[in-house]
Amino acid sequence: MGTREVRIGCEFVHSSAYDVPAVFQVEPAPDQAVRVHDESWTMQPEQASRTYADLYDNVCRRLTIPAGQSTITYSALVTVPDATEEVDESAEELAPEDLPDDVLIFTLPSRYCLPDVLGAEAWNRFGQLPRGYSRVQAICDYVNGHLTFQYGSSNARSTAADVHAAGYGVCRDFTHLAVSLCRALNIPARYVFGYLPQIDVEPLGAPMDFAAWMEVYLGGRWFTFDPRNNVHRKGRVLIGRGRDAGDVAMATTYGAPWLQRMTVVAEEAVAPVGTQPGA
Repeated sequence: MGTREVRIGCEFVHSSAYDVPAVFQVEPAPDQAVRVHDESWTMQPEQASRTYADLYDNVCRRLTIPAGQSTITYSALVTVPDATEEVDESAEELAPEDLPDDVLIFTLPSRYCLPDVLGAEAWNRFGQLPRGYSRVQAICDYVNGHLTFQYGSSNARSTAADVHAAGYGVCRDFTHLAVSLCRALNIPARYVFGYLPQIDVEPLGAPMDFAAWMEVYLGGRWFTFDPRNNVHRKGRVLIGRGRDAGDVAMATTYGAPWLQRMTVVAEEAVAPVGTQPGA
């Protein structure tokens, strides 16, 4: 399998009246098929920071956003497989009693994912479909068609039930709804966010942002599904996994600094390995 080189990163410019403790999640998680190199983390003015692994083994960085104006920058070059995520139409759902202990938490309600509230909806729409990979794909098809992507249509309090009723949302809302519908059917699903470059797809024509998708436990392993884009993609660089967006916030601040600007980079850095000019 070939590889691609992808440049990832982000920049946050804050203004604050006082020092604000914070935790950032913007660095790639360790458990994925990517190699990270040329990695850098800078703060202006310079501040100390350190990393730790949270309950889900995500890389979290603790720091203090200083009073005044500050800039936080992360960048890295990563090598990713030149392939879309794996598909297995034969992957089966496991009965709850057969699920591993550490997977059970991803069948339960959480802050934004509400399988109990959306249970009747899930069983009415998908309960009679063949169990397994195709049923999860049917859920993604439904969410992708039911919700219209629209910035500003939801907020930090919007749950999966809220956006299902409204019919509008952003990528995190698409994911929360699909995760909720899976969990309502006793299919373990977890929320994922990261960098998603536009490789071998039509450019969206919008500024790059962080992306959200989900992983679903079928046949004894986790599979990637993307209810927002609903296509298989190349180049995903996973930052964090959790029950929902509350577990993997890109920035958690213990105060109220003003975020003046945020930019995200996720783009192919060089031509595919082995590609000849003009090929």
